[in-house]
Amino acid sequence: MTPMTVTQAPALTVGFDLDMTLIDSRPGIHACYRALAERTGTFIDADLAVTRLGPPLAEELVNWFPAQEVAAMADLYREMYPAIAIAATPAMAGAREAMDAVRAVGGRTMVVTAKYQPNAKLHLDHLGIAPDVLVGDLWAERKAAALREYGAAVYVGDHVGDVRGARTAGALSVAVVTGPCDGDELRAAGADVVLDDLSAFPAWLAAYREAPRA
Repeated sequence: MTPMTVTQAPALTVGFDLDMTLIDSRPGIHACYRALAERTGTFIDADLAVTRLGPPLAEELVNWFPAQEVAAMADLYREMYPAIAIAATPAMAGAREAMDAVRAVGGRTMVVTAKYQPNAKLHLDHLGIAPDVLVGDLWAERKAAALREYGAAVYVGDHVGDVRGARTAGALSVAVVTGPCDGDELRAAGADVVLDDLSAFPAWLAAYREAPRA
């Protein structure tokens, strides 16, 4: 008698943004912008810059440097970043618990971020947060390529760009209001779920997994 083949459902994959979702990168980035300003003699309003985190570095630097200098300044910033920003950056409330909640149900975690990938890895290693997959240098709709590649069903982020990335990938968009965008902005962009912070994520995940069976 031929044994029956049982097809196992693929593991749930949940993606997370990094800056202002898993980590509070404002202190480290603020310090790095101040150091870059001192190094180059160029005024940078670091207080303002850290209120609009999310988009790629070049989109901020173009406010302070001529366009033809932005690539070189981005390279310099990334070179300075590890010594200045990593130790100064804490995890967001609930970040570790959110990742653990996915693993507790047999799921896979991934981080998809616009941040330069080597520096993103330094942050995660320093904080002891170890996603199964890390993809850097992707912003907004471009995040969808990585989310699709790994079959992410859910993407969690703090910015309307993260919502657009999730929707482009066909993933459920879970937004947290810990970054520059408030709940109304995130909902208007198409977020399916809006949470105050990642502390609420484990309970939401449990309810999400029960919903199809309810």
